[in-house]
Amino acid sequence: MRRRTLPTSLVAPDELSVQLYTVREHIAQDLPGSLRRLADIGYRRVEPWGLVDRADLLAEHLPTFGLAAPTAHVHLVGGDIDAVFAAAEKVGVTTIIDPHVPEENWTEREGIERVAAQLGEIAERAADRGLRVGYHNHAFELERRVDGVSALEVFAAAAPESVVLEVDTYWAEVGGEPAVELLRRLGDRVQALHVKDGPRTKVDKDQVAVGDGVLPIAEILAAAPGALRVVELDDHSGDVFEALERSFAFLTGAKA
Repeated sequence: MRRRTLPTSLVAPDELSVQLYTVREHIAQDLPGSLRRLADIGYRRVEPWGLVDRADLLAEHLPTFGLAAPTAHVHLVGGDIDAVFAAAEKVGVTTIIDPHVPEENWTEREGIERVAAQLGEIAERAADRGLRVGYHNHAFELERRVDGVSALEVFAAAAPESVVLEVDTYWAEVGGEPAVELLRRLGDRVQALHVKDGPRTKVDKDQVAVGDGVLPIAEILAAAPGALRVVELDDHSGDVFEALERSFAFLTGAKA
């Protein structure tokens, strides 16, 4: 497979993170060993999911491998917020991101604005603890339209500025919104990206190493220059660590 090439200076290793859900099966078997393999590839940041349940183990093992977790996925709307705050502080997370609010909340303006208000209230509480709150999209928030505007953009307009966005660029494209244009419209609200690649299908196993698919990766990164880049594969038909290594090499110009 012939890979696209990027300028070697486009992404520095310290600008990259990796969503730990990508290696969830390996983590279930061996968390420290999985973290070691990510560090050996060159990743220096990770994005945990299910933060509360894993806080003690992450706090113990991340420093061992020189890893930090600036962001994490954890359900906020309807969640135990005090437990989330405590877990974030224990692990060193500074931005807590709700990864999924059910689709039925995104069908009309009233529901979207209710989600925005809920996360805004949580963000206000989080700020008192030195934490920031964000939201991560899937495809449906882009597929759903309100007065011709995507539900995600309706949400961004309704939520206070304290609620930031982690745009999953792959699911944005699957949802029908070109990621580059979406990122330009959202501007500085986007503080993190999920960088992934594939053929723009809803089949998770179709996802491939960054650089092996069809997304315009260089243009996507350029459209959100200040955002943390978080590599993720929701699933993969091959060796997921190999895909993460290929992704790291493609993005940093390192040799895989």
